[in-house]
Amino acid sequence: MPDHARSLPSTKPFRDPASEALPAKLVLIGLAFLFLALFLVLPLVAVFVEAFRKGFESFWDAIVEQDALSAIRLTLLVAAIAVPLNLVFGVAAAWSIAKFEFKGKAFLITLIDLPFSISPVISGLVYVILFSSHSVLGPFLKSYGIEILFAVPGIVLATIFVTFPFVARELIPLMQDQGTGDEEAAISLGASGWQTFWFVTLPNIKWGLLYGVLLCNARAMGEFGAVSVVSGHIRGETNTMPLHVEILYNEYNIGAAFAVATLLAGLALVTLVLKTILEIRFGAGNAAGKH
Repeated sequence: MPDHARSLPSTKPFRDPASEALPAKLVLIGLAFLFLALFLVLPLVAVFVEAFRKGFESFWDAIVEQDALSAIRLTLLVAAIAVPLNLVFGVAAAWSIAKFEFKGKAFLITLIDLPFSISPVISGLVYVILFSSHSVLGPFLKSYGIEILFAVPGIVLATIFVTFPFVARELIPLMQDQGTGDEEAAISLGASGWQTFWFVTLPNIKWGLLYGVLLCNARAMGEFGAVSVVSGHIRGETNTMPLHVEILYNEYNIGAAFAVATLLAGLALVTLVLKTILEIRFGAGNAAGKH
């Protein structure tokens, strides 16, 4: 074959790598739905079925029981403290990493990712070591009447530790993708740092920020491992909803355990719906911004 013939491009028609034959598509989609049905939908349905097995009255009695109400209040309180603090930290960390160059940036990103790689039980144990009666901080704080372990402050600290990456990790790639052009233009026109953030940066990141806050709140209200270590499992005082479910189940109070679990399952469903809405709005906002 002549050399010039070997150099000619192939005339084989281009095939879209994302295209598959219809049978292959059906099999893949079917496997995905089957997996989700077995490992997600079926357990979720089982929770609601068991919760209402003895009727709505039994379900309601389990929800309004004194220890259950205390667990609900504590869960909401912890989330109300942890989520705003993580929001402030997440915005500050994302702003610093995305908008500035400084030594230690890579190390800061590693620290933000740390809770993703550490077991929540280990993070709770760290606080036990820091604030126990055999540590330096524990007796010092106790001398001033400040209780950390087996009290609300310890639960809040453990929850903040396991949830602080969510807001920051959602905003960092978004703000890096947006760059610093808008902020530089605002400052060049005489805007202050606060005005630049409030009127330029915040509108650009609002959907990503809400998305991160939503995930952070869901994790804060459903956290079990770290909270279990530092709470002491004191009924009516330091039990959050997940811990209360565990206690009820261990006491063979299955109906009440599943009744309280439906509240957490309901939170998961609400989170899923809001997450989908934010993804749609976030995607639409990005598309509009590109045009």
